[in-house]
Amino acid sequence: MTFDNTKKPERVILAGVCTGFGDALTDTSEKSIAELAELASTAGAEVIGSLIQNKAEIESATYMGAGKLAELREMVLEQKADAVIFDDELSPIQLRNITDELGVKVLDRTMLILDIFALHAKSRTGKIEVELAQLRYTLPRLSGQGAGMSRLGGGIGTRGPGETKLETSRRHIRTRISHLKAELAEIEKNTDLIRRRRKKNNIPTVALAGYTNAGKSTLLNLLTDSDVLAENKLFATLDPTVRLLTLPDKREVLLSDTVGFINKLPHQLVEAFKSTLDEVVYADVILNVVDVSDPDFSDHIEVVNRIFQELGVKNQKIICVLNKADCLEDPDSVPKSVAGAVECVTVSARTGYHIEELKLLIQKYSLGEKRKFELLLPFDAGRLNAELHENCTIETEEFTEEGAKLTLWLDEDMYRRCREYVVQSW
Repeated sequence: MTFDNTKKPERVILAGVCTGFGDALTDTSEKSIAELAELASTAGAEVIGSLIQNKAEIESATYMGAGKLAELREMVLEQKADAVIFDDELSPIQLRNITDELGVKVLDRTMLILDIFALHAKSRTGKIEVELAQLRYTLPRLSGQGAGMSRLGGGIGTRGPGETKLETSRRHIRTRISHLKAELAEIEKNTDLIRRRRKKNNIPTVALAGYTNAGKSTLLNLLTDSDVLAENKLFATLDPTVRLLTLPDKREVLLSDTVGFINKLPHQLVEAFKSTLDEVVYADVILNVVDVSDPDFSDHIEVVNRIFQELGVKNQKIICVLNKADCLEDPDSVPKSVAGAVECVTVSARTGYHIEELKLLIQKYSLGEKRKFELLLPFDAGRLNAELHENCTIETEEFTEEGAKLTLWLDEDMYRRCREYVVQSW
């Protein structure tokens, strides 16, 4: 006799309220429910149904109207659902009342995202940030939970370093939050020291940011010849990764991959992940990577721009990188400019399409624009030759009867000093 020890995925129903008066990006819609379904799948659940109520106002005590909630309960019973996931963040009283009415585990969008983050956090910093966000979310929801805590016994919504703290008292959770904040403060001190050292050594930093699953890690691997984990799933990258990028003129910058953004990103995550998201805030250039093959890519750009504002991104140059051009029938049909970006380039991180053009843009905005020249310096220009060797990136050097022939990259100031010796330019 054999036994099937494979753990079956939890069967979940998705639910939300569309008011029709909210922001198109934050109101529940078929699009947001589809994204919620993808989040649920990433967390390991099986979506077996969904229910959207059209209602002018969200009920303060039960989120949905009584009739719709009863309909949802019938769906749960008929389809033998293990849990219901709501598209918005539920208040403590809504969470308690809905759980009592449905009789199954109830999660909201925030709990689901926190769970996925807990699943993917690998570094010490990432684990601390996830636990801090979980505890901040849990603290106001402890009161009156009582036996309802049994819904947190396993499955999605229960992972991560924070789950063992859910049944402790408020005092213990506050103590733990204080401890985690102190740990993060120490990490931020070390990170700040590293940033100052980079600035002192004049090493520019470029941050890869953007909507989740836009292809940031794949782009990082292509640009830097790395092997960072790149998966076709939401929030595959959580911990920041920094690699050295050599540009066409042989100068170098630091390229950092960061956590992806998403619509209705929980405020707890933005606060808790400050040390990670600061990679974006303090970058010299930001690459907003967009999955241009997604029909909703314009909405994704708007979501990311809003989060940039929330983080305090102000003076950085933003290059919009429209990725996954290989999935389009006509790559030239995409926008040539995007709000908030100084440049817009269409690329494919999978095939390498227009990657050299992207490198030139990174070079232009992070280090200042240089051009490639061939010079023929007479032998009596020895002082200038020495200065060029000290300050410029020289690709080739050849000595001829007429002098030294150099192929190198020059900025505008150095070009003016050498232009009488220019033989060729690119």
